[in-house]
Amino acid sequence: MENQQQQSTTTLVTMMPSPGMGHLIPMIEFAKRLTHNDNTINVHFIIPCDGPPSAAQTTVLRSLPATISHTFLPPISLSDLPSDTKIEPLISLTVVRSLSSLRRTLASLASSGHRVSALVVDLFGTDAFDVADDLNIPSYVYYPSTSMLLSFSFYLPQLDQMVQGEYRDLIEPVQIPGCVPVHGKDLTDPVQDRNDEAYKWLLHHVNRFKRAAGFIENSFLELEPGALNELQKAESGKPPVYPVGPLVNVENGRTGDKDHECLRWLDDQPRGSVLFVCFGSGGTLSSAQIDELALGLEKSGQRFLWVVRSPNDKVANASYFNAQSQADPFDFLPKGFVERTKGMGLVVSSWAPQAQVLAHESIGGFITHCGWNSILESVVNGVPLIAWPLYAEQKMNAVLVTEDTKVALRPKIGENGLVEKEEIASVVKSLMEGEEGKKLRHRMKDLKEAATKTLGENGASTKQIVELANKWKGQTSV
Repeated sequence: MENQQQQSTTTLVTMMPSPGMGHLIPMIEFAKRLTHNDNTINVHFIIPCDGPPSAAQTTVLRSLPATISHTFLPPISLSDLPSDTKIEPLISLTVVRSLSSLRRTLASLASSGHRVSALVVDLFGTDAFDVADDLNIPSYVYYPSTSMLLSFSFYLPQLDQMVQGEYRDLIEPVQIPGCVPVHGKDLTDPVQDRNDEAYKWLLHHVNRFKRAAGFIENSFLELEPGALNELQKAESGKPPVYPVGPLVNVENGRTGDKDHECLRWLDDQPRGSVLFVCFGSGGTLSSAQIDELALGLEKSGQRFLWVVRSPNDKVANASYFNAQSQADPFDFLPKGFVERTKGMGLVVSSWAPQAQVLAHESIGGFITHCGWNSILESVVNGVPLIAWPLYAEQKMNAVLVTEDTKVALRPKIGENGLVEKEEIASVVKSLMEGEEGKKLRHRMKDLKEAATKTLGENGASTKQIVELANKWKGQTSV
């Protein structure tokens, strides 16, 4: 009886992330924040997949508080698709082929006494709107990337009608509403070939965006004022946007993280003296680029901590599905590099506890692939950047941090397609000890303070989460 009473007074919010840890983790951060702020809300994750759950997924989900539960939907088959099918169609079709299971799960939750007040999907989950509509459940989109990319997404259907050829061939940059101009070649990867299935799927999703009851955006006003002010303008047919960021996992807990060799090494370095070099869990460089980076770091004379992965000469996101590479990355470094830089640098293989590294007082800069989560972690810790984008929307993110917020330097790519060692050494020295680096550091410090404030008890992002919670409980705030 008590359990039934609790169910009837508890609001249940369902969340369906697209397949992959990169989509699950950001949504978990929002769920943790939501349930922490309001103990009358429970969250239930409904997870589509094309195979058995990964160990990483189950470990993360089991570590969550009791207010956050989960269901894995029955795996669907993608065996009929060509082996070179891109990530956007794969993710989208996994969701589409899981819709009947989603319907059964939502209906089962509702029939067991829960009041399902919302379904939250991500940018690849818009086909679930149909199921939610049939069950009279409002749909929301948790948007884990920039407000710039969200503004571009709302603008894309219009751009698609206006432009005849490829966006990358446009002479003039694209003027995204509320944002700095972006050259076509810097737009997100799925729009680089308009005949590709990836573009068609992206267009399919953004055309459905206006059907959402709202967008939950992992950013905040001081970081992206132009884009967010544009997105929050009241326009007919445009869903409300709730900026709730920066939501990042400050714990980032793996067993033994606190004893990781790189953290012990950082303890012995001077304050703000070390450049952290890491290209995310999915980013890889070519063999030639690894050589240039190594020699550039050595030439710069600056202290560094480098998370190195085995090279891949085909695609920049080769590690996306296999974060633990098989080959020893040290075999691919220039001969004698590790020995020559022993006093000034530390090279670690494949992985480091990034959140703890960026929070360490010895860190003074960060070479990043410009994944949004990495940028937000830098902002939260006030660490200025060198922007080195590799794939997905990372070039757009690089434009944002270099030309809009001005908290990053971006090295130039040489005629041979590589960022050469001289350029790397120059940019690293400029960030770590130059006047330009000081200006970036000052701006990043201001953003760090704004991030702390917006997530505080009366901060703007906290108020947005409270507003959503009240809406979902049926106490819509004015």
